[in-house]
Amino acid sequence: MDEVAALELRSVDLQSAKNNQEHHTQEMGLQRLIVRRSQSFTIQLHFNRPFHSKNDSITFVAETGPAPKELLGTRATFLLTQARQGNGWSASDFTVHANSLYVSLFTPPSAVIGPYSLKMEISQGPSHSTTHPLGTFILLFNPWSAEDDVYLPSETLLQEYIMMDYGFVYKGHERFITPWPWNYGQFEEDIIDICFEILNKSLYFLKNPSKDYSQRNDVVYICRVVSAMINSNDDSGVLQGNWGEDYSRGVSPLEWTGSVAILRQWAARGGQPVKYGQCWVFAAVMCTVMRCLGVPTRVVSNFRSAHNSDANLTIDTYYDQHAEMLPTQKRDKIWNFHVWNECWMIRKDLPPGYNGWQVLDPTPQQTSSGSPEERSVFMKASQKTLGVRRTSSPFLDLLGSGGAVGQPAQLQLHLTRKPEWGQDLLLKLHARRVADRAHPQGPIHLVVDFCAQTLLHNGGTRKPLWRQKVHLTLDFGEDIQWPLSLPYNNYRNKLTDEKLIRVSGIAKVEETGRSMLVLKDISLEPPHLSIEVSERAEVGKALRVHISLTNTLSVPLSHCTMVLEGSGLVSGQISNDLGTLVAGHTIKIQVDLYPIKAGPRQLQVLVSSNEIKEIKGYKDIFVAAARAP
Repeated sequence: MDEVAALELRSVDLQSAKNNQEHHTQEMGLQRLIVRRSQSFTIQLHFNRPFHSKNDSITFVAETGPAPKELLGTRATFLLTQARQGNGWSASDFTVHANSLYVSLFTPPSAVIGPYSLKMEISQGPSHSTTHPLGTFILLFNPWSAEDDVYLPSETLLQEYIMMDYGFVYKGHERFITPWPWNYGQFEEDIIDICFEILNKSLYFLKNPSKDYSQRNDVVYICRVVSAMINSNDDSGVLQGNWGEDYSRGVSPLEWTGSVAILRQWAARGGQPVKYGQCWVFAAVMCTVMRCLGVPTRVVSNFRSAHNSDANLTIDTYYDQHAEMLPTQKRDKIWNFHVWNECWMIRKDLPPGYNGWQVLDPTPQQTSSGSPEERSVFMKASQKTLGVRRTSSPFLDLLGSGGAVGQPAQLQLHLTRKPEWGQDLLLKLHARRVADRAHPQGPIHLVVDFCAQTLLHNGGTRKPLWRQKVHLTLDFGEDIQWPLSLPYNNYRNKLTDEKLIRVSGIAKVEETGRSMLVLKDISLEPPHLSIEVSERAEVGKALRVHISLTNTLSVPLSHCTMVLEGSGLVSGQISNDLGTLVAGHTIKIQVDLYPIKAGPRQLQVLVSSNEIKEIKGYKDIFVAAARAP
């Protein structure tokens, strides 16, 4: 009988398109194999003859990291068998069709994530074996698998916190919350490579590469590394923070519209930190990285974020007799808002009851008194500790100990029209005489000093930009509404890019010598950006977008630029110089897009000028698949 020819590999098909679809990674592309752990994927091997399980022995080897070792979990060797056994690396459930062998490969739920090389050893007898490289693949966390530590048992939430590549970051002020459109772009083709490049530039990797890789099976470890690497305080992180007002050496945090441009710039410049970021930029970029790696992640905004450094759970704010909010040397502040992340996971390192959403804050904070790696995080204080303290009336008396109790008047500031940047601000003081023990009836005389100051993101203020004094006489039961006007020229060129003003008033009761404080924080609205799409969007087909902007200000908008971004709609960004937009005039722009991917998409548009850095708009667009020819 003739001797059977040696089994020789002729070709390999990793079936990337089919496998990626089944592993929810098709949005990252179909040209290379990207799979999730704890889930099988199939490859096709084509030989010179049919595979014979009795005579032919095949061993697969998967490796990741700089010095792969089985002891570290960065190298796996596994035989081809007919049926899968256990929950480790395996190659099984094979079928033979002529000279082709179809093999199902399984990766364990505890496998290290990252880029792998895959090779195969063919043995025929004890003395003859050959090794063949089969290609490479990328392994990610799998929130669809009940065996994975990031398992999230809700398809609706998975679509939101893994598959959604755009969304909103909420910022502003507690009374003027603004949804900020953001392009997460976690499925853009090169982002996955940049994510692993981030891990490879961490201090953990640089100190001990093999140990770092061996710990990449642990989602808690990955989260901590990414959280540290998003900022550049201790390492070659992605973003450099800047809470000042000079962004001339980089980009203002308000001018970013998505994570993709930031990550690509960081990678293109060899890991040099991108300038600049603030809390919402740090959190949005971290959301992109974690969703790309397969960890359910969301961005969380908190308003009136108290930063207490002396552990007394109080924040003291000081005003002088002319209503000016005074600077303080204390680090205690109430920030207008703060943004962080929450990632979904099982916490095997903690006692029972701590699974679920975990807080991660990539914004660099002051180092706490514990480990240098710990960072202070804005945390929720329990109601049991602080209690709920609310006055029964919206009228403010912040200098008294019991709301408006014991005061002969109640005061409140109102806006009388929408506060638009570039316009005079019109307010009214509503004053009401009420009974009190000292003056149960009869008129009282108030001297009210008003002061307006730029309100900073960290809760501080600048020097006053407007003052006014008002004398009022209030009789019992009387209401007075006193008009106030803050001219545009008073605040022009004196605000930060956040466009926030605090108007404060100190009312002194001449009869008692006591004082009352009334406050009004104002967020100035930029001009409105209109975005319209008149036709059906289809992959590869021209889509005309109509963008218009009216300058409602009393001054021109100079050096206007427009940036368009949107994963699946635009490759990278589209930038246009618009020149100067004269006061009262409207500019209309038409742009043709050629959508790249089907499904729900979002187009983000940013118009920036010397006067206003962030005129933002967005348009949700559903893109149909390309029609068959």
